Amino acid sequence: MSSRATGGQRDPFRTDPLDRSAVAAVALVTLFTVALATAQVTAAKVLALPLPFALPVVGPEITLPGAALAYALTFLASDCYAELYGRRATQVVVNVAFVANFLVLALVWSTLAAPGIDPEVSAAFQTALGPAANVVAGSLLAYVVSQNWDVFVFHAIRDRTGERMLWLRNLASTATSQALDTAIFVGVAFYAAPVLLGVGSPLPGSVLLALGLGQYLLKLAIAVLDTPVVYLVVGAVRD
Repeated sequence: MSSRATGGQRDPFRTDPLDRSAVAAVALVTLFTVALATAQVTAAKVLALPLPFALPVVGPEITLPGAALAYALTFLASDCYAELYGRRATQVVVNVAFVANFLVLALVWSTLAAPGIDPEVSAAFQTALGPAANVVAGSLLAYVVSQNWDVFVFHAIRDRTGERMLWLRNLASTATSQALDTAIFVGVAFYAAPVLLGVGSPLPGSVLLALGLGQYLLKLAIAVLDTPVVYLVVGAVRD
């Protein structure tokens, strides 16, 4: 048996199979990757969420890709992980997951490319799971920039506040990173990629603004609502 299997320092579960810190680390990384993979395969569906009243620019409903709801969970998971395990460990998770994005895309594309028995089922899979090049380009660029920015801002504030004011670093890091994520995704997927790659037609500026603002307002609301959850997770692990 290798030293990795027998050395106590290599195995966080060796002395206590229910060690809260080790279990939380695995659970948060799992939540992060599951939410990210879900976002990849649900991005093709466009959601229209009705509002109780019309907002300026946005209108009576928020239009956003289905991935937005799952993707918001990645920021919850990364902020909990950053608070508990530090900047370096979180950056490793974020950047390894970025590489894993390509594995998800490769597996989806290989399944779509393989011949199917039923043409109707194959066509349905292609419609539901076939990601457009502009959406892939926008989502990948938005991910790598916004997630690394989230970790940077979170720890820049933590370096100045210590363990106090967790709410501030959670809200500030998520609010700014989600703004970056939305601007990059909408700008690349629905304007830059269509212009540069010839994939579809670029959306008018007014539509881009409404699409981006509506998404950001929803993401900001989720960031506010998930702050108590961050406190609960961090407190449960530390106590």
